[in-house]
Amino acid sequence: MKNFRPTDIKYSNNRIVIMLVTIVFLMLGLAYASVPLYDLFCRVTGFGGTPATSLEKSEYSINQNINIRLDANVTNLSWDFSPEKNVYQIKIGENKVINYFAQNLSNEKQVGTALFNVTPEQAGQYFTKIECFCFHDLMLEPGEEIKLPVSFYIDPDIIDDQFLKDLSEVTLSYTFYKNGDTPVS
Repeated sequence: MKNFRPTDIKYSNNRIVIMLVTIVFLMLGLAYASVPLYDLFCRVTGFGGTPATSLEKSEYSINQNINIRLDANVTNLSWDFSPEKNVYQIKIGENKVINYFAQNLSNEKQVGTALFNVTPEQAGQYFTKIECFCFHDLMLEPGEEIKLPVSFYIDPDIIDDQFLKDLSEVTLSYTFYKNGDTPVS
């Protein structure tokens, strides 16, 4: 049996403490980074109904139509929020700009942030947004009304997806949350 000197035990304990503190900081760093990394993963893959984003418009469209249903919701804000039209019929690959409208119905200024989703979830990877009002704080003065454009297209590759080849409708849903109430994911 090996005899440990007090200095050996102290050195061993210090090493363990340093390793545990390092592990704790690594776990905190991963927890902090997980939300933006998950968001990036969803944007790249379309996972969870998150639409792809692009800086460029579609180069071509095909002669096949799809309905885009628009949904608008508000949580903890005294706002009226609605799309200009509830349903649009567009050609797959067609660049489309639609409008939502928001109005502050309260007597005080309010700040909200919009999050979006696409259903069915599998269609998210083909729903390509070029411009939208989501993820930005929007401040409305009492009674103020604003037009909120969204520019998008449905990627023509959707017709090659065996699970979506018969898809006739996609829903784009936005929910405005009071600033500070926005869910993490």
